[in-house]
Amino acid sequence: MGAKRLAVFTHAACFAHDTGPGHVETPARLGAVVTALRDHVPGLEWLEAPRASRGQLLRVHEPLLLRTVLEAEPAHLVQLDPDTVLSPGSPEAALRAAGAVVAAVDLVMAGESEAAFCAVRPPGHHATPAHAMGFCLFNNVAVGAAHALDRHGLSRVAIIDFDIHHGNGTQAIFAEEPRVLYASAHEMPLFPETGQPRDRGIGNLHNAALQAGSGSHRFREAWRDRLLPAIDGFEPQLVMISAGFDGHRADPVAHIELEADDFAWLTGELAGIASRHAGGRMVSVLEGGYDLAALAECSIAHVRALGACATG
Repeated sequence: MGAKRLAVFTHAACFAHDTGPGHVETPARLGAVVTALRDHVPGLEWLEAPRASRGQLLRVHEPLLLRTVLEAEPAHLVQLDPDTVLSPGSPEAALRAAGAVVAAVDLVMAGESEAAFCAVRPPGHHATPAHAMGFCLFNNVAVGAAHALDRHGLSRVAIIDFDIHHGNGTQAIFAEEPRVLYASAHEMPLFPETGQPRDRGIGNLHNAALQAGSGSHRFREAWRDRLLPAIDGFEPQLVMISAGFDGHRADPVAHIELEADDFAWLTGELAGIASRHAGGRMVSVLEGGYDLAALAECSIAHVRALGACATG
């Protein structure tokens, strides 16, 4: 593969995670993303996501969660909580989703691509060390970040979360890890009711709370004036993104009223930080987004912006 091409990791197993009738986190979401990228973003390098190993998962999760997800062998749908479902296809999907991020980190660290996008499900940023929650089984971005620290010896990894729901699991995993900066702008009040600006961890957490109806101006202002300077000052060696698109004005679960251009703008700003400090290295992971047309539009805008960095 050419050294500057944008890689996309995905796997058919991610479609087999069955959340049941009426659930908003459906296989159709991933189908919308994959189809949109194949049809509208030429030149991508499509790669098959491997399985994450138990050792990779255990860097951020407790053994009990691995047993719950991987060893339950459900014959039908099992509700882990009111929002989170385990199905016969879920263990393989969860392993491939987390494994995609590990493989993406390895790819960019090896210089085979400057940027990679993981088109996977189930999403991950709500999964805590011990619990699956909020549609999430394993914390995919956290598994990848821990791999970057331990396998590649990095000392500064930035995780940027622009899903409209706060990534409580990611924050919980890294709240006392000085090698990881976590930055999020999210709607409040909204599930999971975490991520207050006063939450600072050991100085490595940066949260901005947005009110319903904030729109593009307030969203960009929070990033431009508060979060992006903190990320830039951290001088990350790797930029990782929890890419949730549920802040779009058409999305049924949130009320911030963003446009696809807002995600493209923020991706470009993060690409500038990655270029200055990380040799351009960026790994992005699909999180939320529940209006299929908006999800497709935002994914195209985001991946095009990543690709501009990778070819830049």
